[in-house]
Amino acid sequence: MVECAQGSGWVCGRGNAAGELTDGAFAHLIQLNPCALRAGSVNTLAQLVIGFFAESVRAERIEAVWPCVWGGASGVVGLSRRVLAVERTFRELLRDKLSRIGRLASAAPPGLGPAQGLFVYFTDFDCAWAARSAVLGGQRRMADDPAAPSRSYLKVEEAYGVLGLEPQPGETVADLGAAPGGWSYSAAKRGAGVIAVDRGPLKAGARGHPRITHRREDAFGFRPAPGQVFDWLFCDLLAEPHHVLHDVVQPWLEHRWCRRFIVNLKFGRVDPLALLGELRARTSPLATRATEVRIRHLYHDREEFTVVGKLGAW
Repeated sequence: MVECAQGSGWVCGRGNAAGELTDGAFAHLIQLNPCALRAGSVNTLAQLVIGFFAESVRAERIEAVWPCVWGGASGVVGLSRRVLAVERTFRELLRDKLSRIGRLASAAPPGLGPAQGLFVYFTDFDCAWAARSAVLGGQRRMADDPAAPSRSYLKVEEAYGVLGLEPQPGETVADLGAAPGGWSYSAAKRGAGVIAVDRGPLKAGARGHPRITHRREDAFGFRPAPGQVFDWLFCDLLAEPHHVLHDVVQPWLEHRWCRRFIVNLKFGRVDPLALLGELRARTSPLATRATEVRIRHLYHDREEFTVVGKLGAW
């Protein structure tokens, strides 16, 4: 991508949107061919957005629910209130001018991958970018569970959406670095059986859960029993990412000890872009052993990548 401008939480550039931009690790939303709309007042900005949208749907027949997604740069103080004000005025205009289409509008992002609708992003108070097409990274804010042992529970809940799968009743999960048990609890409440491996204690809803077996062992040394294959590998270890990748993830993939995996790799002490390049390299264990691999910096991640994927046909 050729960068043209950037700000807090956004970048504008020219690139191959159908290829290099559609699987971004950091981007929550990628607008395709956006139009810059500039005005100094809420009403004028809303008029510009409705004009852009009305003109673009003139030749379309919209019969299904479509996403109407609004956002703004996080580093601009007070911008979120501006976005809400313009969106509210836009929706009033939409009801007046395009009432049938307006009734089908949904504020919820559609999930993962290419989407068609209306996507509006403010980079400043007087500048909004509007697009009809976008690519969604799959990141989204998750609802907490008061019984969950820690906020890491939210990360694995979000990761299911990126992979497009979640543990099912009767499936098996190996959770390496489990304590205090957020990921184990997430799988167990869905009916999966979990082996939680960590020398530390489990807490809250994970402690004493009937579907969670806690093994106070070193997660790096844990291996399945001969012939045992887990449906899921969970791994959220507070360790150097190359150590986790080569000493945990690689042997699990090479020996096919799991069918699917969700792994967190902390990049707080390494260059995140260099690490991302290594994960995507053709020689990476992910590239050589797994399929449908996606690497994301999730909404609930901090200084870490969440890596999800599957092993090939069994």
